[in-house]
Amino acid sequence: MVARIERLITSGTFSLDGGTWDVDNNVWLVGDDDEVLVIDAAHNAAAIVRAVGDRQVVALVCTHGHNDHINAAGEVRDALKCPIWINSADTMLWEAVYDDAPDHDLVDGTTFEVAGSTVKAIHTPGHSPGSTSLYAEDLEAVFTGDTLFHGGPGATGRSYSDKPTILESIRTRLLTLPTGTVVHTGHGDTTTIAAEVGNIS
Repeated sequence: MVARIERLITSGTFSLDGGTWDVDNNVWLVGDDDEVLVIDAAHNAAAIVRAVGDRQVVALVCTHGHNDHINAAGEVRDALKCPIWINSADTMLWEAVYDDAPDHDLVDGTTFEVAGSTVKAIHTPGHSPGSTSLYAEDLEAVFTGDTLFHGGPGATGRSYSDKPTILESIRTRLLTLPTGTVVHTGHGDTTTIAAEVGNIS
């Protein structure tokens, strides 16, 4: 069976630098009827567990450490007995939410095999130091977290973020992917690499 991509939208809050905002997040599931990779466990652990069903979770991967992308990760790990992966450059963000550590360091080039597809980690810092995109070449898809959105780069006006760094990441790590690659974002609508070339300046 060919791997498929499923989106679950969850709602909650994002907090950083003393502010809190209401947000809707995309939780992505990549897999088939037997196994699945979960990308960004946001807000609602029960909804994520329901979406997974009785499938084996190969891994729970966090694109970065902002609380709205990880705040359901602990509960999902406990419920589904799956390992959490996150880039260690975002440890300070993880530790703002959790007392215990994630299971694995998500480094550039880490790969996950799920339902016959390979998903590869591409370190794309800027939105946060550890921000990481996940590229599934055979699915013509990349999961960019908050690094690249429909309309351009993610926000860089808060702690631990840097605009020149995110632009460099996008130009050298994402816009070099095949132009037809579908960009599955951390919030909002999907886009394509081709559509975003003109939005990066």
